[in-house]
Amino acid sequence: MAFFQKHISKDETILDLGVENPFSKILEEQGYAVENTKGEDLDIDFSTVIQSNAQVITAFEIFEHLLAPFNVLREIKGDKLVASIPLKLWFSPAYKSKTDPWDRHYHEFEDWQFDWLLEKSGWVIKDRAKWTNPVKKIGIRPLLRSFTPRYYIVYATRKKD
Repeated sequence: MAFFQKHISKDETILDLGVENPFSKILEEQGYAVENTKGEDLDIDFSTVIQSNAQVITAFEIFEHLLAPFNVLREIKGDKLVASIPLKLWFSPAYKSKTDPWDRHYHEFEDWQFDWLLEKSGWVIKDRAKWTNPVKKIGIRPLLRSFTPRYYIVYATRKKD
């Protein structure tokens, strides 16, 4: 939330990619005006993104689920983007739910790959941060998770022509 508040003011409108989620609700509780996409396949259907007049687009752990995030990133009309992704961990395979086909990671990016995707799709990264996701388990992987960054967030603005 601190990263978000550092860059986005409460008078800016927000389109959050993905259905309503706990963080979009927190943003609303904090006084932000948030609209969510409706669960459409953002690899194929950009209509909500194209029709939105939101100044800010947020995407919290969305792009790793898309086959081609480049396409939706190019269609965004707003001038600001706040996006987070889970980072690829060398000691853990990509996430795949066995029961929910929407809950799978096609991409787990390294930070440089996500930066490149954003830059190539027309965005300039202005700020970034990483954080870990320690788990309360015993073992080598839980130990590695205690100090290996798991999440990456960026604030970017649309490239000016």
